[in-house]
Amino acid sequence: MQPPAGAGEAMLPPAGPPARPVPVGLKLAQVARVVGRAFDDALAAAGGTLPVWLILIALTTGRPANQRALAEAVGIQEATLTHHLNAMSAAGLITRERDPANRRVHKVRLTDEGTALFGRLRQAAGAFDSKLRGGIGDEDLARIGRLLDQLASNARGEP
Repeated sequence: MQPPAGAGEAMLPPAGPPARPVPVGLKLAQVARVVGRAFDDALAAAGGTLPVWLILIALTTGRPANQRALAEAVGIQEATLTHHLNAMSAAGLITRERDPANRRVHKVRLTDEGTALFGRLRQAAGAFDSKLRGGIGDEDLARIGRLLDQLASNARGEP
């Protein structure tokens, strides 16, 4: 026997968005992934990568004394940094020399090519930031900053 017409429709959930909003952490992770990929693409179009950009920033602005300090400034493990520095050295972007006072310590310096790449990546990062800010006013940008800071504090369990 067939159920009356329309009887099964009452059991289906209503059409439209879910009753609960998407969890904030999930939405943030999704947006971060989209923005991160787009930023990677912008850096790649200028001839770089995010790790190279971070290393170039640290060398240009902070001038770390050695590879250990550079790894700390960039926020990566020394072994990972060494991998990137080997590639950057082979590409002529940096030089590494042993510290005469301590032969276990390498000093890292930018070459002219590294400085030129830094300039191109800085332009690409600036253009990407402008694109990302498109259509968002200063008040909203300030609020986004505060909200992201609060989310980070909440994730760390801070009051």
